[in-house]
Formats: sequence, structure tokens, C-alpha cells
Amino acid sequence: MIYDSSALILAPLSGFTDAPYRRSARKCGCRYAFTEMVDAASLTFAFERSKDLLLRYEDEEFLGVQLLGGNRDHIREAVEKINRFHFDVLDFNLGCPVPKVAKKCAGAELALHYEEAVRCFDTVAKYSKFPVTAKLRILDMDDPEPTLKLCRGLVNCGAQALTIHGRVKKAFYSGTVHHHIIKAVHDTFPQIEVIANGGVNSVDSYLKMKEAASCSRVMLATGAMGNPWLFRQLSDPANYVPPTFEEWRSIIEEQTRGMVELYGPECAYRHARKIYHDYLKGRGFNGALRALASATSSESDLRAWLDEAEKTGVMSHAAQ
Repeated sequence: MIYDSSALILAPLSGFTDAPYRRSARKCGCRYAFTEMVDAASLTFAFERSKDLLLRYEDEEFLGVQLLGGNRDHIREAVEKINRFHFDVLDFNLGCPVPKVAKKCAGAELALHYEEAVRCFDTVAKYSKFPVTAKLRILDMDDPEPTLKLCRGLVNCGAQALTIHGRVKKAFYSGTVHHHIIKAVHDTFPQIEVIANGGVNSVDSYLKMKEAASCSRVMLATGAMGNPWLFRQLSDPANYVPPTFEEWRSIIEEQTRGMVELYGPECAYRHARKIYHDYLKGRGFNGALRALASATSSESDLRAWLDEAEKTGVMSHAAQ
């Protein structure tokens, strides 16, 4: 078994789930997490610039790595490099819908080409020293068979778990989540762990996902961005207490310190600005605070922004 039967898993989010980001989530109850998505070609040709994506803190109990690629030679070389590190699982991305990934026939685009998708995953499975899994999107909103066909090919190559995002490639990250297709995968492959993914950002959406998809394991993605407390909330809804302003501030400050240590101040604050906006979202803060967050470029700027946030006296939990 890779995951506990009621596991809540932090998705691999490109540009977000670095080590400091994961530490924030773990403080709020996250046990299972992934690195950012790692491009096979980048590991093959620019390993020194890419290896920070593989950083694992010593206190991380469970960490998976997710690989993206559509070239089998690059995939093999990347897996061999990943094998030098310590991970609990190696996941292959067949779900990323963004155009720059699609142009390389990787991610969700690769999933549309059955034979090559299976060959690429087979390469991952053949060379990985870690258990192998895959994350994919459904291939049809009505008919489960195209998705089941791909899943069957992945399982036959050794996939020990499959995470199914219940939207098709063209839907990106919004719109209806087609739970019945995820359920069909769950019911068809009882021998592996099936994880449901897509649109979970509240207790109601979480319970609906578990019931409609028949999955006890759920992966959180955009719903946890700026709201790591979602892990705590979904783990124990009846006793959940939203974060105080002090806790909210502390998480942001600690995550920023981790980013500065990892990337240096200039890069860290440039990267952190988008994360600050996620932390502001849905909590009742005004536009002036969002503008201040966008201008943050130093520790003193960060402190000034958070001081202004405290002065508002606003800590709405509408997003909770």
C-alpha cells in the first residue's frame, strides 16, 4: 500500500510545491506530498539547474516525485538521475494540459496517444527503483472506455496507483468534474489504489467527490493553494477551527524564509508574490493589500504588508 485508505495528498503543482511550500502544508496536517512536476529533458540536459526541484527536507515522512516527458530516451536518463535521490514513489504525468507541455506531446496531450503513452510509462517502470504511479485526466466526459483503456495499459506496465483528474484536457482546471468516470476506474481496477482529483476546495466538494467517485483517497491541488489549512479541515471537519491572523501570518513568514534560504532574496520574493495572492484570496482583504503584496521585494516590505493586513482587523473565512 502506498497511501492510507483515507489519504489526503498534495498534488505536484509546477511553480508551487517546492520544499518550503510543502512544509507549510505539513504544518496543517498534510502527510503525503509531491515535488513540483519535473521535466525529463531538463533533468537530462540541465541537471544542475533542475536538481533543486528534487530537494527533500529530512523531516518529510513521505515525498513523491512527478516526472513529465514524451521522449523515451530523455525519460530513461531522467529516471536514472532521480534514482540517486530518496523518494517514496515516482509518478508519471499524463494530465498537464498547458500549451507549452502539449507542444512537446507530453502530459495530457501524450495521454491522447495511447501506444506512445504506454511505452513512455513502461520506460519509467522499467528503470525506476521506486514504486511507479501515474496521474492522468479523463479522456471522455461521457464514455469511460477511453480512460479505462489507458488505465489498463498503465496497470499492465506496473502502475501501483492511478490519480484521475475528472476533467478532460480542454477544460483545464475549471468546470464540471465527471465523477462517474473516476468511479469506473475505481470499480474496474480493485487491485490498485485509485485517487480522485479535481475541484476539491471545501468539505462539501470533498464529501461529494468521495461518494460520487467511490474513492476514499483524494488529491488536493488548487483548493489548497493559499489554504494549507484545508488538510486540517477535511481530516476533522467537526472540530476544525479556522486559522487566526497570527497563524496565517506565521505560515506566510516561515514559508518566505524557506524560499529565501533556497533561492536567495531576489528570486524568492519574485516567486512569492503569486503565493501571497493565494493567501489573500477569499479572506476579505481589500485591493490595496493585494497591491502591496505585488510590490513585496524584501523582508521589510513583507513585514509592512503583513502589518497593514493586521491593521484591517479583517480575517474572513469565506474560503473555508
